[in-house]
Amino acid sequence: MSKKALLVIDMQNDYLWEKRKPMFSYDTPELVDNVNKAVRSYKEKGWDIIYISQIFPNIITNRWIIGFSIAGTEGAGLYSGLDIVSDLFFDKNLPDAFTSKKFREFFHSQGYDEVAVCGLDECGCVGATALGAVKAGLKTSLLKSSTGCRFKAEKAAKQYEKLTKNGVEYI
Repeated sequence: MSKKALLVIDMQNDYLWEKRKPMFSYDTPELVDNVNKAVRSYKEKGWDIIYISQIFPNIITNRWIIGFSIAGTEGAGLYSGLDIVSDLFFDKNLPDAFTSKKFREFFHSQGYDEVAVCGLDECGCVGATALGAVKAGLKTSLLKSSTGCRFKAEKAAKQYEKLTKNGVEYI
């Protein structure tokens, strides 16, 4: 029997709440609503829902230079409007969730063969994780309406081309 997972990526306070940095220009209400609809829909279909967070070590250089998603801060927490429907949570410190040993080992131990990705950002961690999933041999789709993109249309178009060329299906 095939096993499937929806990966909800980086839906954290630092990217979505009112106190976020101006560079995170997402339409929070629309994005969160679309992600929550996807979570409910995929859960109803019997898919596992896995939440992944970008977490940088809480060291002074990260606090100064990066300034978001710092371990142990309120901003690194999952956004309060996000529907949490499982207890599957993983942290990563690189864009591709499959670079996280703990996540990768769990994922492979479960025998997943298909994954859908959504969250933040199409040209960042969602795109990188989609490519990581393809490299891991998984059927991979990206949920466009449930994925934010803070970059210009040209960069998003290049990312779309790269992902589709590598086998990611946009839904």
